[in-house]
Amino acid sequence: MSLPESFHALIVGLTLCALFACFVREWLKPDVAVMSAVAFLMGIGLLAPQQVLGVFGNSAPITIACLFIISGALSKTGCVDRLGDWLGALAGHSERRLLLAMLAVGLLVSPFINNTPLVMVMIPAVISIAGRYGVAPSRLLIPLSYATILGGMTTMVGTSTNILVDGVARQHGLEAFRMFEITAPAMAIALLGGALLLWLAPRLLPVRETLTQQFAGSGERLFMTELFVPEGSHLAGRTLKDARLANDTIKVLKLFRGDRETSVPAPNTTLAVGDRLVVHSRSGGMIELRGSSDLMGVQGQGGDQHDLEMLRRRGVVMVEAIVGQISRYVLRPIRDLDLATRYGIHLVAVHRKNASMADIGDDFQLQFGDVLLVEGTPAQIKRFCDNGDLLAITEGHAPANRRGKAPIALATIVSVMALAACNVMPIEGLAMIGAVVVVASGCLRADEAYKSIEWPILVLIFGMLALSVAMHDSGLDQLLASALVGVGGGLSPWMMLSLVILLTSIATEFISNNAVAVLFTPIVIGIAEHLGVDPRPFVVGVMFAASASFATPIGYQTNTLVYTAGNYRFSDFARLGIPLNLLVWVAASVFIPLFWPLLPA
Repeated sequence: MSLPESFHALIVGLTLCALFACFVREWLKPDVAVMSAVAFLMGIGLLAPQQVLGVFGNSAPITIACLFIISGALSKTGCVDRLGDWLGALAGHSERRLLLAMLAVGLLVSPFINNTPLVMVMIPAVISIAGRYGVAPSRLLIPLSYATILGGMTTMVGTSTNILVDGVARQHGLEAFRMFEITAPAMAIALLGGALLLWLAPRLLPVRETLTQQFAGSGERLFMTELFVPEGSHLAGRTLKDARLANDTIKVLKLFRGDRETSVPAPNTTLAVGDRLVVHSRSGGMIELRGSSDLMGVQGQGGDQHDLEMLRRRGVVMVEAIVGQISRYVLRPIRDLDLATRYGIHLVAVHRKNASMADIGDDFQLQFGDVLLVEGTPAQIKRFCDNGDLLAITEGHAPANRRGKAPIALATIVSVMALAACNVMPIEGLAMIGAVVVVASGCLRADEAYKSIEWPILVLIFGMLALSVAMHDSGLDQLLASALVGVGGGLSPWMMLSLVILLTSIATEFISNNAVAVLFTPIVIGIAEHLGVDPRPFVVGVMFAASASFATPIGYQTNTLVYTAGNYRFSDFARLGIPLNLLVWVAASVFIPLFWPLLPA
């Protein structure tokens, strides 16, 4: 199919607009939406298959994948777990000191470890320490996410955005960024941002209950009880509701009758002799049932004949577990999980986008960042979370069992960064060697290495790189650059740089940070060429601004994680994030020209 060249830029532009709308409205997952746009452009002939295959030669996604593996090794060997111990030691007994300690850990560690797994591991530690000192987790989790974003900006490996911008810039003829080339200005911005968080967070962030607190009610101990309807029971032929087994304090989770098993039977279900019931109850509910004169109570093992015999009673706990981005549970309906049969646990509720849904249908599909409230015995919960698809955020998680390998994992990341800083080898080569070292040395099993890679992010990146090729070939990037320069009129290069930082920061709040990085980098290089100045400061502006997603929970993965874990509202992010966005904008506009002067090219 052949289209007039004059229409190429228009069609690519309309495709990108449709893609952005898909991002904002969440009609499709971002990676699926991007690849759909690529397929469309290939279908109408604006992208050749060879061009799409060519983007797999870009080193940035491979580098990011290898750093995911190294970060996974740091987590599995207990290096990241120790951060929780340090945080507890530094926290003291005041909310402000806990906040300060958490900001310090986030700012100092995230330059070396990918911030998404870092936040996933830190969330349980922060919630645990907050509970110990009577501080609401909602006062701390947003600052945790923001601190890791600010810290990740300070090195080339701290965030995938920096690596990606560097890769696109190199494709356009710019010299590769050195490991710590951006550290000085980024650290100045990060320290200013940390100070702002320390001042504003206690004043602006709300106190919100977690799911566990909402459903725990009076705080009575929870029990999972197994009851049996014996021969001669007066309850045979009566419904669960009549038997007081279906109310606010007692709920039947399973009914076994012969070879049949019924999950959560209806209140009008009739009991029969020989039925075995798995019942969830609070201690007060069981006491009330025991003392019920008309039902003749419940018999414990070895007692007199009663209408119900208690077979077992086990203390259960309610735990919140968050769904990871690469979890196999994403987009799977609840019925496929079969939690009761496989793990013996009960799903109480799901939290998503400020809505807790206690009545979950079998067709309900899970998404990244959903928080599941599950209950069962501690052993059952541990077995459920140990499969790696979920992370328990209120009762901790399984401790790392490879602490002896921790020195190898630490030496690997330090060596990668040090050798890259000394220009011994390009970062992509060092990252690949490092990934092989941590797997070959046993820090990470091969299957764990594959699971540690966030594949949706890589697919999105490859798709956006293909779309950037379409932008370049159609001339859309130059048209947009010319339009921005024209709109800017007589703006100086410094003012144009500030405008670019602002626009990039706004875009990244609603679109994936990686997508913004890929699309905006060639545009700002074109702007610099039109102005006749060095494009490097404009590229750095995109690096900083594309990572600076603070005003919404959807622009950055760590924001999505704490959004559900802290039971936040959408507006909570704007309340603290907009002042931080403005600070980063002003600070970046001031510091970037000091380190990369806007000189004629």
